[in-house]
Amino acid sequence: MTASNFFPSRTMSLYMARMFLVRSFAVLAGLVLILQTLDLLSESGRILADPANGDAEIWRYVSLRTPQIIATFLPFSVLLGTVITLMTLNQNSEVIAMKASGLSAHQVLAPLIVAGLLVAGISFAFNERIVARASATLDQWKKVDYGTMPIDRGDRANVWVRSENNLIEVDQIRGKGNAAHLYGITVYERSGENLRSILMANEGVRDGDGWQVSGARRFDIASGTVTPLGTLTLARGVTPDQFTLSSVDADGLSFFELRNAIQELRAVGRPTKALEGSLWHKLSGPLSAVLMPLLGAVAAFGVARSGKLFLRAVVGMALGFLYFMADNFAIAMGNLGAYPPFLAAWAPFMLFLMIGEALLLKTEE
Repeated sequence: MTASNFFPSRTMSLYMARMFLVRSFAVLAGLVLILQTLDLLSESGRILADPANGDAEIWRYVSLRTPQIIATFLPFSVLLGTVITLMTLNQNSEVIAMKASGLSAHQVLAPLIVAGLLVAGISFAFNERIVARASATLDQWKKVDYGTMPIDRGDRANVWVRSENNLIEVDQIRGKGNAAHLYGITVYERSGENLRSILMANEGVRDGDGWQVSGARRFDIASGTVTPLGTLTLARGVTPDQFTLSSVDADGLSFFELRNAIQELRAVGRPTKALEGSLWHKLSGPLSAVLMPLLGAVAAFGVARSGKLFLRAVVGMALGFLYFMADNFAIAMGNLGAYPPFLAAWAPFMLFLMIGEALLLKTEE
């Protein structure tokens, strides 16, 4: 069978694909509008708590949060769009007409699967170009309680590092390697398990095997006094990668940026299993749009007059939601180290691909 024979006629294929895409994106628009409104109601108070913030910051939050909501709920929208499309075709006896013309169940679904591939490609590009950047910026903004923040998407914020018995907190790190620059340094100096003093400094740069900090002052816990120290070198033995690689956020990095971060972590002997699972999921996640026509196909076949059309639609939606539950569970197990990263990202996809195919073959019989 040639590729051209695998699809219905050109007119029918375009009609079904357009119906599927319009309904999927209409559902997505409705979900985004409702969820963004609810999310804004819960966050607007925190945003406006800063006296310098106003309407512009509210709209800035919306512009950063909306891409995250779209990325999260696009697969659900495709699932609902699939079920609505197939229910409509079934109810209008269009599926019966296609089957009567000699088309198999796979041929009936072929336009929707191709349209699902298109949605998957759009989803991947959207995640890479917009969602990752918006997530990184919003995460940084939240860490300063929606206050003034220098925009630098290569920065790291609120990083904790251990130096012997002391704990070091850095508000922000810019740059990599020996060019790394630390801002807002706090060193919790401990004696055993007891906090002895707190050393604070404005900024620091690499100096030999340590870090030279300026504007340093030490608060002594016992006496309650603050002693100015000026410029000094501390945290000897703490390398730049301990600061720049200690808070890698997979959601805030694109596929290629995350892959590079994993390679850097491996080079210094740091664990990367959880990040590897997230890396693979950046591919398997968007491809879930291809699964939805298979899982929702149960709503397309069967006589609408039998009164079981609504039940079939519910079964199709249930299969889709089971997939999302299995996907989240597998990723969680991968983060805990119970599943290998590749298996955590791809096992649910392959499992439900086989389930969808099994249901479709059963329909053919």
